[in-house]
Amino acid sequence: MKKRIPSYKTDYLLPKNNFWVGMGSILNLAGNYFEYNYSKSDNEADLKALTSDWNNVGEDIKKSKINFEKKKHKLCLK
Repeated sequence: MKKRIPSYKTDYLLPKNNFWVGMGSILNLAGNYFEYNYSKSDNEADLKALTSDWNNVGEDIKKSKINFEKKKHKLCLK
């Protein structure tokens, strides 16, 4: 069974948009159509973003290591 790789978000402070949300925003006259991901404080938002960023870096390193181990015999490395 293939192990599930966690995916980390990089869009904590951005709204979740799709085509229909964009179309609906055309008719929005109040100007408060988009819902952003708010945090209780700037420090909390920074902590979430930094944690996610470093988790992504760790996942990239892990994937690179696995890929390298698979292909190192082609590079004549032991």
